[in-house]
Amino acid sequence: MTFVVRAVAATDQGLVRSNNEDALFVGSRLFVVADGMGGLPAGELASDILVQSLAVVDDLPDTGEPLQDLIAALQAANERIEAAVSDDAARDGMGTTVTALLLAGDRVAALNVGDSRCYLIRDGELTQLTRDDTYVQALVDQGVLTPDDARRHPQRALVTQAVQGGPFRPAGRMIPIRAGDRFLLCSDGLTDYVEDKVIASVLREHADRKSCAAELIARTLEAGAPDNVTVVVADVTT
Repeated sequence: MTFVVRAVAATDQGLVRSNNEDALFVGSRLFVVADGMGGLPAGELASDILVQSLAVVDDLPDTGEPLQDLIAALQAANERIEAAVSDDAARDGMGTTVTALLLAGDRVAALNVGDSRCYLIRDGELTQLTRDDTYVQALVDQGVLTPDDARRHPQRALVTQAVQGGPFRPAGRMIPIRAGDRFLLCSDGLTDYVEDKVIASVLREHADRKSCAAELIARTLEAGAPDNVTVVVADVTT
């Protein structure tokens, strides 16, 4: 069976930030959300470099090794970010998170670094496919914090790794897909302020991708939206 993934994206700088450091890509096989860090304009530059570097994968033939293809593109992005920092000392510390999804036959590869997330909703049930590279997630893993505590922790935005020109260890997994699956890629501007149960409800109740993405942004703005927020809603069809 041949699967197709159709997606829409939406982004907003939020109610506090003066610029949007998020970047995104929606292709025919590849879908990416990146959340830049390092301040104006370095964060925007880092996320833009990453998205441009990964976007080339969308035009490549399906090699049957989608995770390796993503990792190779991610390493190229990392090298470009390192070079950009070397060119201008003011960019020191700039970097970006990434969550990416790549279609390969009857599977998708999900890859992430940092705290931008990828979710799957199947038969009405929401599953987080990625793990946050954050200080508070490490505390949750150790049993020090509950997930609810982590959402309110003052250091919840402290990432433990990002793509910023140095060593990093991307996490990836392969997911068999079926028609009717819906994926959500998003920056932490959504997940820090909108609970998973609300996200799941929106994904279930809005069959139209465009209205679904718009509603997720609206829920974030209603919650105060102090950060940039970006979402990609992607549906699997045949």
